[in-house]
Amino acid sequence: MSKVLIIGAGGVGSVVAHKCALNSQVFTSIMLASRTKSKCDKIAAEIKEMHGVDIETAQVDADIVAETVMLIKRFQPKLLINVALPYQDLTIMEACLATGVHYLDTANYEPKDVAKFEYSWQWAYQQRFKEAGLMALLGCGFDPGVTQVFTSYANKHYFDEMHYLDIIDCNAGDHGKAFATNFNPEINIREITQPGRYWENGEWVEIEAMSIHKPIEYPGIGPKESYVLYHEELESLVKNFPTLKRARFWMTFGQAYITHLNVLENVGMTSIKPIKFNGMDIVPLEFLKAVLPAPDSLGENYSGQTSIGCQIKGTKDGEETTYYVWNNCDHAECYKEVHAQAVSYTTGVPAMIGAMLMLTNEEWMKPGVWNCEELNPDPFMALLNTQGLPWNERINIPLPHEYPA
Repeated sequence: MSKVLIIGAGGVGSVVAHKCALNSQVFTSIMLASRTKSKCDKIAAEIKEMHGVDIETAQVDADIVAETVMLIKRFQPKLLINVALPYQDLTIMEACLATGVHYLDTANYEPKDVAKFEYSWQWAYQQRFKEAGLMALLGCGFDPGVTQVFTSYANKHYFDEMHYLDIIDCNAGDHGKAFATNFNPEINIREITQPGRYWENGEWVEIEAMSIHKPIEYPGIGPKESYVLYHEELESLVKNFPTLKRARFWMTFGQAYITHLNVLENVGMTSIKPIKFNGMDIVPLEFLKAVLPAPDSLGENYSGQTSIGCQIKGTKDGEETTYYVWNNCDHAECYKEVHAQAVSYTTGVPAMIGAMLMLTNEEWMKPGVWNCEELNPDPFMALLNTQGLPWNERINIPLPHEYPA
């Protein structure tokens, strides 16, 4: 039906390529491109062996618009799935505009030299994409992505007004490493070492990093200490659902992880400011990334589950209502299917689903720049159940949060 170009050959890129290959009736021709072509070739060989599907590979430096444009013109995809680094979002969007190709990513843009991420840079492309008749779907992973679809689904089916939203994210898996991040270490560590933020009563409340925490019970896992972070989907959710009085994002971290992170931060290894070393400028966090286990190497022998969901309180027909929707994903099962751990899987599968809907569902192909909650959640929710991320829901149960009287 359509050609798709995937840029990025890390853990998430590998999952996207595998899942597109497993849905070859939609993705009739697939190209995987990265700065390092050998990584693409390895994934392509794995896909051929596991699924019997051939995909093309290519080398591209996505920092350079002209290189990406040249690759797009050669392959001529209908849609580009960007699972490269968030620093590259804008250059890839420019290449899509220059070549008339639809765009999808899983994480919003952030400048390389500032630990800050927000949608303003990409929302600014709204008019250009609309005038070009092209669609850009932003943040179509799990969180962001599925958590926004979950919220939209809740709003559509269970609430007249949503007032309190808590997104809760637990990884209870064990990869056997002393310290490792489950996705790109640069992005992961930048994300959790900056000040936390949450939305309350019409404004952002900033807190010291990791300063608000409590145990939360996760289905099939049990209680895990969970910390309030700032996460990008909050920015679009409070914009698109203005009845929200408070919106927070919680993520679990084990004590060993926090101890390692505190030591690394205290000795300057999480810094993004260049330092001189042997006459060269190096960024400590980039060096740290180079010595940590690669996220795409963690899949084999990874045990345990992830659990990610939305807990919402509001009103329906004048009555107070609560709603909890979530997915649990098993690391070992992900490895069996696509040779990946669950964190990569839960990001890569929704990217494929978003791309599938853009190519096959008229409601999901709209010129302009969109976040996931702005589109009909029902077909996305149906595909989660058939593509490996089945969800559960509970209505009017007690939720583990404090609410104003």
